[in-house]
Amino acid sequence: MSGGFDASALAAFGALYPEVPGVLRHGLAGHPAFELDALVRLAQRMRPEDVEQNVGALPIGIDPAEVRHNGLSIVDTIRSIEECGAWMVLKFVEQDAEYRALMDAALDALMPVVRPATGAMLKREAFIFISSPGAVTPFHFDPEHNILLQMRGHKVMTLFPADDESVASGPVHEAFHMGGHRNLPYAAEHAAKGRPFALAPGEAVYVPVKAPHWVKNGAAPSISFSITWRSAWSYREADARGLNALLRRAGLTPAAPKRYPARNGVKSIAYRAWGRARRMARRG
Repeated sequence: MSGGFDASALAAFGALYPEVPGVLRHGLAGHPAFELDALVRLAQRMRPEDVEQNVGALPIGIDPAEVRHNGLSIVDTIRSIEECGAWMVLKFVEQDAEYRALMDAALDALMPVVRPATGAMLKREAFIFISSPGAVTPFHFDPEHNILLQMRGHKVMTLFPADDESVASGPVHEAFHMGGHRNLPYAAEHAAKGRPFALAPGEAVYVPVKAPHWVKNGAAPSISFSITWRSAWSYREADARGLNALLRRAGLTPAAPKRYPARNGVKSIAYRAWGRARRMARRG
């Protein structure tokens, strides 16, 4: 099983990528690199700023300013994850050689599907989520293509359509791309549009670019491995959102960028030209 994904998983991924969420099987569950002792050692090798810790008892929608640190050290959080009521993420673990090799093997296995559709896998990154029973990761979106591999425990990720601006409006997208937080406003009427994906060890879920989602952990501690990449298409979508923010500031109501396979090329070029002109003006 190359990189944790076999031929059947690759075929399933091919039916999804790049715009449809769905569950895949993987063969990395039980890997010793994801045992708690190994994760303690990894955390001790990491920069403190690459570790995020939060209390686990959070509402689905929350202002990021109200999310609180759990008050424990990084090592104590990992060792007591069964009872400390927290969730944490070890960010950019591809900086560690052992975890980079795991990420690269998994992403390389997916390349036969990815390259023909969206080209090279750019900015490959990996994250490890460690969650207490019942912990909630609030409603948010991410700019990357993402596969979340469940290693230990169970969780449910509820995903929403990436192109539904009644769930995440144009101004919300634009604020994110201009430096805002990933968390999104959540309203009760959103619930009917969500699709839950239950994950057990050995299962993974593909999350399309900017698909809003939230996560509820099961009754036991959870460990998940998130492998992500950007594509030229995802960068053009981000550029188009940036240009829309400028147009909205000028009093216009710009149309949302189109989803894949539309290229959003004109807006992307215009936004990059604005960025270059701004940098030149600063240097002058």
